[in-house]
Formats: sequence, C-alpha cells, structure tokens
Amino acid sequence: VQLQASGGGLVQPGGSLRLSCVASGLGFDAAAIGWFRQAPGRERERVSIISATDGAIYYEDFVKGRFTISSDSAKKTVYLQMNNLKPEDTAIYYCAAGPGGYSSSFYSVANMWWWGQGTLVTVSS
Repeated sequence: VQLQASGGGLVQPGGSLRLSCVASGLGFDAAAIGWFRQAPGRERERVSIISATDGAIYYEDFVKGRFTISSDSAKKTVYLQMNNLKPEDTAIYYCAAGPGGYSSSFYSVANMWWWGQGTLVTVSS
C-alpha cells in the first residue's frame, strides 16, 4: 500500500488549500482514509477521517466548519479542502489509512495501518 500526499504550501491567514491523498494497492472501498497533522514540538493529532465502507465522516472540533474531507473512489483519492486557515494550522499533514466501518474513537494514530509521507502546510503572513 502506498499513500501519496500533496497540496501543501505557504498560505496567508484566511486563505485556502486543498490536500490530496492518492492510494494505491489498497482496497479503497473497504478502507477509512484520513488526515493527521503534526506541528513542531507537538504530538501527531487527528484532523478528519472518511470511511468508504459506510460513508462516515469525522472531524475534530478545531477544524469543523473550516475543513471538508471528500473522496473519489474512481481515482482512489481523498481530499481535504481547508478554508479560513489559521497560523495554528501550520503543520505537516499526513494521510493515513485503516480498516473502514469503525466508530470515530477507533481512528487514532495507533490504529491507522498505512501512512503517507506528509505535506507541509504553513500559514503565515
């Protein structure tokens, strides 16, 4: 399984970015794919998860109303549209995959089986 993340960059506060995660070698329709992030000196944290198995979507409170996760099964790609970005959103964003169909609490860092290489998002004026 390979996960290829892209779309990071430098953006001003209030700006937008769209991250993409292309999955290969994965049973996409049986998986949950999500985004995690890690800022310097901080632990990796979950941002959002989408489960292709049952269509469930989960967001952390700090991105609700600003970020939108979506997927295209034909392209085996998961997107994270990030709007109204804040300096505190600065981090390396990783896509990760695990088994689909579980409740939100299951999708921790430890329970994601495969990880992409990360893409850097910097929010700064």
